[in-house]
Amino acid sequence: MSLKNFLKSKTFVIQLGIAVGIIIIVVFAALKWLDSTTNHGQEIPVPNLAKMSVDKVGTTLEAIDLEYVVLDTVDFNKDFPPYSVVQQDPLPNVNVKENRKVYIKVNAGGYNDIRVPDLVQKTYRQALPTLKAAGLDEGKITYKPYLAKDVVLEMSQNGKKLKAGDMVKKASKIDLVLGDGKTGYTEDEEDTDNNAQDTETVED
Repeated sequence: MSLKNFLKSKTFVIQLGIAVGIIIIVVFAALKWLDSTTNHGQEIPVPNLAKMSVDKVGTTLEAIDLEYVVLDTVDFNKDFPPYSVVQQDPLPNVNVKENRKVYIKVNAGGYNDIRVPDLVQKTYRQALPTLKAAGLDEGKITYKPYLAKDVVLEMSQNGKKLKAGDMVKKASKIDLVLGDGKTGYTEDEEDTDNNAQDTETVED
């Protein structure tokens, strides 16, 4: 049988149909296998983990086939509970594949201790930015008699006097005592005037 006649024969058509069917089956099976191994179309939205405890994060992610890794503990942020999630990657609502790791940063348990800067004999205008730069806040301001106005004379916290180098919690309020600028020179002047008047009386 010639090739031309074979190509027109029923046998060739049947074999061609079988070959095409096998190819279709193989391709379909391959696509199914790829779908199952790459989780194609099976994406999971990452939940918002902010302010969750680490234990709750583990329970929440395990329920949706995700994992977590604690990257670091960050400085205490008063807007978040102690030891709760402050940052996460991927961000909330980002779609990921199952078993994806979510990286989190956890809030510290409280403020760290820091040293009180030396503010005594500095002016209030100098002391305030120094206080802020150290991570501390301005507390109650009071005045006492002193020649120089608005010069820091004392530092305290909750009634306890502080000196430079003492340790307090970050973000603590530091009370300051400032000079009122209304003493010393005026009183000395009055004493001098009184002495001068007494001398004049004696001479008379």
